[in-house]
Amino acid sequence: MGLDDPVVLDLTGVADKVALMDRCAEALGLPDWFGRNWDALADCLTDLPRPVVLVVTGWRGYAEARPREWRTAQEVFATAADESPARLSVLLSLGESFGGSSEPPAARLG
Repeated sequence: MGLDDPVVLDLTGVADKVALMDRCAEALGLPDWFGRNWDALADCLTDLPRPVVLVVTGWRGYAEARPREWRTAQEVFATAADESPARLSVLLSLGESFGGSSEPPAARLG
């Protein structure tokens, strides 16, 4: 897994934590039991079934609308990447868009 086939987490239009959690669940193919809270996200990120390069796009609107939540999200992503560096890399896209697969990881394992 590398930049040739990243998982894209597009946050365009995300205005709150509920929407962020829904996008994370969809992009990463998180299990049905995913509790859609910070602790559950952290647990899922450190227990991914395979290595993932996660590219976060469209995040600026969310960061401006909910700066405290965005800081927490960054902390969760950073901690998970630090705890499992061989399983997770998180990159923030500074441009408008980024190519890659929006298909959940489970669908691509195939």
